[in-house]
Amino acid sequence: MLRADHRNAKAITSVNDSIPAILPRGKGHQFVLYGDSCSGVPGALHEKTFASVNAVVQRLKPQPEFILFPGDEIIGLTPDADALRTQWRYWFDTEMAWLDRAAIPVWHTTGNHTTYDLTSEAVFRTLLDLPKNGPPGQAGLSYFVRRDDLLMVFVNTLWSGLGGEGHVEIDWLEATLRAHRDARHKLVLGHHPVFPINGFTGTYQREIGHEYTRPFWDVLVNENVLAYLCSHILAFDVQAHSGVLQICTAGAGTAHRMPEGVEYLHCVQAALDEQGLRYQVLDIDGAVRERLEWPPLDPHPAQWMQLPRGEAEATFPGPVQSGCRIELRLTGQSATTDVASAQTIFTAFAPGSIAPFWLGLRGPRQTLTAIVGRDPGRSPSYWFGPDFPDGESFDIHILIYPDMGPGGLLYRHHNTPRWSSFHSATARGVEQLSWPRHWAIGHGQGGGEDRPFRGTALNFQIARTEA
Repeated sequence: MLRADHRNAKAITSVNDSIPAILPRGKGHQFVLYGDSCSGVPGALHEKTFASVNAVVQRLKPQPEFILFPGDEIIGLTPDADALRTQWRYWFDTEMAWLDRAAIPVWHTTGNHTTYDLTSEAVFRTLLDLPKNGPPGQAGLSYFVRRDDLLMVFVNTLWSGLGGEGHVEIDWLEATLRAHRDARHKLVLGHHPVFPINGFTGTYQREIGHEYTRPFWDVLVNENVLAYLCSHILAFDVQAHSGVLQICTAGAGTAHRMPEGVEYLHCVQAALDEQGLRYQVLDIDGAVRERLEWPPLDPHPAQWMQLPRGEAEATFPGPVQSGCRIELRLTGQSATTDVASAQTIFTAFAPGSIAPFWLGLRGPRQTLTAIVGRDPGRSPSYWFGPDFPDGESFDIHILIYPDMGPGGLLYRHHNTPRWSSFHSATARGVEQLSWPRHWAIGHGQGGGEDRPFRGTALNFQIARTEA
């Protein structure tokens, strides 16, 4: 890694202006994750925004043990090797001069602004001088780092030798994870997401190639990886798939957002310990905008409430506050006839307006679907879960976790602890939803003939957990 030759005196911040870092509960690790600054050019568009995020990282107390930067540090995208070297040196020696990298190491992934051809790959290998323990041909581009009980594997999602952007090597990843099965915590980092974010999708460009999605994720699941950390899509997003998190952070300075007006510049401060992962997402004012504890704890048995079919007054109306989780347990048998029409399992509504929350089955495959309407006169957002085969018994849990944004509607089958996020194409979750005072189980807000559940033995339980 490059070393800074000087320190920036402006980096010193007041004790009263410090931001408390989340710390491990006992033995563990605490670190910062942020990516996509696209800077490295004095006076250019992203220098000021990158500085505003760095100013927040500097306020953390205590400082992180290490920093993870999943790509696109510099604006790059030039065929001129000297220009690339100049950008990298400005990024390290001026923009990151506040950081003592001998005390707080920074580990990077390749990115589409930094390693887009053979020349840029050569500059990246030479100047960053990362570990050379990657797969054949990718020394200094893919690698792994072991810190005590933590394994971090950095994959290259755009190596020229595999075809460029969106292509990723999987065999070496699997072998590396298997060789370190004794690691309590396993993180995999790459630049491109595996699953779409905020509705932005496109194979080889916005995610890894779609032919890699299943085999890549199966490796993470089978080897008990906690999370895949990425950037590229200019947003903050978290979702779960078969119990493994995908965390996207691309708010380190690139001035535009995906989408504008919803996403924001940010960094992520996180802690790992024997109980799992906790993080806080900080904007450029140092305010906590999102947070997570993973894995989520099961509700205490005494918190579960049984609700009969029909209408009822809401048990907890009003906004769902940060730190709160609502879990549903649904059991029953799916329908065998007239299965394509919408079937209500649960809805929350107020008389005179369309229900802002509806959960049920839709379509010929009886797809578990959540429909959320936030703004009167605007179309609702849709989330899609698993299909319910005709006539089969089901026992499924639904988790409503507002702090997770669009990924905060999750499901798991009762016989597995692994949560998966519903699929959606929205940039907002249920964090701004205010629950109405009327609930209905087994039919819609229009009464017993409105979108009734057509299966049998529907049983509905609900539990609310506060942080």
